Amino acid sequence: MTRRELLALAGAATGLRAKDAPAAPVSIARCRSYEEDLTAVLDTMFGQIGGLARLVRNKTVTVKLNLTGSPGLRFEGRPLGVTHYTHPKTVGALAHLLGRAGARRIRFVESCWASSGPLEEYLLDSGWNVRSLQSAAPGVEFENTNALGKGKRYARFKVPGGGLVFPAYDLNQAYEDTDVLVSMAKLKEHATCGVTLAMKNIFGITPASIYGDDAGTAEPNENPGKGRVETCHLGKRQPSRSAPGELDPASSRHPGYRMPRITAELTAARPIDISFIEGIETIAGGEGPWVRGIRRVQPGVMILGTNPVCTDAVATAVMGFDPRAPRGTPPFGDCDNTLLLAESLGVGSADLRQIEVRGVPIEKAVFRFANQPG
Repeated sequence: MTRRELLALAGAATGLRAKDAPAAPVSIARCRSYEEDLTAVLDTMFGQIGGLARLVRNKTVTVKLNLTGSPGLRFEGRPLGVTHYTHPKTVGALAHLLGRAGARRIRFVESCWASSGPLEEYLLDSGWNVRSLQSAAPGVEFENTNALGKGKRYARFKVPGGGLVFPAYDLNQAYEDTDVLVSMAKLKEHATCGVTLAMKNIFGITPASIYGDDAGTAEPNENPGKGRVETCHLGKRQPSRSAPGELDPASSRHPGYRMPRITAELTAARPIDISFIEGIETIAGGEGPWVRGIRRVQPGVMILGTNPVCTDAVATAVMGFDPRAPRGTPPFGDCDNTLLLAESLGVGSADLRQIEVRGVPIEKAVFRFANQPG
C-alpha cells in the first residue's frame, strides 16, 4: 500500500467521524513466527505506547481471550492457535509481562462455547498447557464467564447515551471486579461483522446463561449449552427477564444491523483498556472453520493500543481495508461498520489521520486479506 492509498483511506467518509472521539497511539510490530521472542517484541510494543507498569501496577487485570467455537472444530487439522484462537504463546508472554509490571492479580476469562464448566478444562481441550500459564506470573486465575461462575451475582453495565439495541447488559461479575480489561484478539475477517478484532472479541463477554439460545426465560440458565444466535444475531427471542430487554423489539432483525451495534455498545458499556491483536498466523475469509472458503494466511504482525477503536482501525488498514468504509463496501459488505458505530458513541476515533502509529508503519505492514493468496 502506498502512502497515497493510505491517505485515501484516511480521508474516506470523514463526515461520519465523531468530533470528540478520543485517539491514542497504536504500535505495530513485525513477528514472523511463534518461535520468536514474543515477550521481547510485546515489551517493546508496550514501551512504544507509554509502558505497561503505568497501566497495571498493583491492579487486577482481566484478559478476555478469543476462543471462538468449540475446541473440536479445527481447520485442516491445525492447532487452534495458528488459525482462529488466541495463541497460548502470546498469552504466556503477556502474563509474564503483566507479572513483571506489578499486576496484583491476572484473571483470564472467556465465555466458553456451550459450556459453564471450568475455563481450565476448556483450555486443556484446546491443547493448552494450563500449568505453564499458571506459573508465568503470580496471581493467575481463570474464569468461564458464560454463566454466573464463581461470582455471587451478575453485574449490570449501562450503555452510555441509552444504547442502540440494549440499554444495558448483565455480565459475569469478573468484568466489574477488575481494574484493567485486556482484549486479546486474532486478526480475522468476520462473516457477520466484516472484521473481528479487539472490539468484536468483547461480544464474547455476554453470558449465554442470559443471552443464549437456551437461556432461562425469567432467570438465567446456569448450565447453558448453546450459542447466542437467537437473541443477539437474529433477535428472535429476548434475554432472560432478569436482564434489560431490547429498546425497540420492532427494529431490524438483520444480523448485519444488530451485531455491529451490540458490539459497539458493549465496548462503550464495558470499556477495553488494552487491545492486543495478533496476526502472526491466522485465517482469511471468516472467523472460524464453520465459514466456507476460509484459508490460512501469515501476515506476520502484532498490533497493540489502549484505545480499541484506534487499534481496530489500524488493524483494519493493515488487512488492506478502509476502516471508515460504509455498508456495502469491503469488508462491511452486508453489515454496518462497527468502528464508526463505536466512534459515534465516543469510544474512540476510526480516522487514521488522528491516530499516531508507532513501530512499523501501516503501509509496510499491509497484508491484503481480500486478495492475498493463501
